[in-house]
Amino acid sequence: MASRKEALVRRANRVRRSIKAVANGRPRLSVHRSSKNIYVQVIDDVAGKTLASASTLDTDLRSSLKTGADTAAAAAVGKLIAERAVKAGVKEVVFDRGAFIYHGRIKALAEAAREGGLHF
Repeated sequence: MASRKEALVRRANRVRRSIKAVANGRPRLSVHRSSKNIYVQVIDDVAGKTLASASTLDTDLRSSLKTGADTAAAAAVGKLIAERAVKAGVKEVVFDRGAFIYHGRIKALAEAAREGGLHF
């Protein structure tokens, strides 16, 4: 039986494989959620570069958030990544939730990014 970590890696790879198949050259909006913070990057897989990033550890967000581990913090990070991605010239992305279920903080981040101007 596989360990929990191996199962998470396998699930994330399965999601990324299906995303890359339908990406058509669009950058990937990759999300990582820990127990205390949430991190997000817009990644251009063709060039292998990060175009924009945001997290609850950013100095401008950190002071305004009560904690980095709730849906309000995830929504704030979603708005910030949308703003930074649009500033970098990216409007169309594919959403990479990794091994995480589309629920709670992941869903709040995705909806805030859509409201901020990203299309996926």
